[in-house]
Amino acid sequence: MTQGEPRDRCRDDPAPRGLCPALDGGRIGGSSLILAVVGPLAVPGDPLAQSLTKALSGPEPAAPLGYDHLGRSIFHRLAAALRLSPAIAMAAVLTAGLAGLVLGTWAAARGGWTDRILTMLADALLALPGLLLVLMVLAIVPGTAPGFWAGLSLVLWVEFFRLTRAATRAVLASPAVQATRLLGFGPVYVFRTHIWPEIAPMMLTAAAFGTATAIMAIAALGFVHVGMRAPTPELGLMMVELLPYWREAPLALLSPVMATFALLLGLTLLAGSRDT
Repeated sequence: MTQGEPRDRCRDDPAPRGLCPALDGGRIGGSSLILAVVGPLAVPGDPLAQSLTKALSGPEPAAPLGYDHLGRSIFHRLAAALRLSPAIAMAAVLTAGLAGLVLGTWAAARGGWTDRILTMLADALLALPGLLLVLMVLAIVPGTAPGFWAGLSLVLWVEFFRLTRAATRAVLASPAVQATRLLGFGPVYVFRTHIWPEIAPMMLTAAAFGTATAIMAIAALGFVHVGMRAPTPELGLMMVELLPYWREAPLALLSPVMATFALLLGLTLLAGSRDT
């Protein structure tokens, strides 16, 4: 590695046994998303189509993972679920991240009552269980993707706000920012040059953890029948529907379980890597 070249930690400082959490997490999570997008193109099918004569049947070319208790292709339902849950989770994280970034920077820069009111609001929401807040929103907009998006955004923005506020206050008090202001540069330049480079790694890590948390919350609520409504393909709903038939069709139950595990593992490895 030449002087001045960015350091590749997975190459220059490999983890035990040659593992690289960032790359491994990207491969695991990417494989699940590739299945969700490419799978239906390689094996066309309808995730809602039923054929009761094939209920709990084994794999075949038209259904590589077999059929569920209603004769629906598990492969196509799994692919649809792997598109739905990450899409809701990423939309919620994007919304929460943007809100937390803007409000956290504003609170740190303004201080005073603005900082106190926003901090009190964040602490009040943080005192409530996250799933309870999501359930309160779902009571208004039950069993819909927009309801999950709104509820998860309401839960996740607090973490982004707290991270942004804490980091921004420290940066704004630094001599570099004070010198920048004395030279006449405005707040946009200060944010772009000093604040964002400092908080970007933390925001990316929080985004990965937040996406994993959102996917897990959607699956957990689906598992207890308060999430997405049938026949919508969703990971938690698929688990609870197939649970009574685990003896007759264990592969059918393992499919959504392993897909959920792969998604969460990939995101956790990404969030926990030193590169992130």
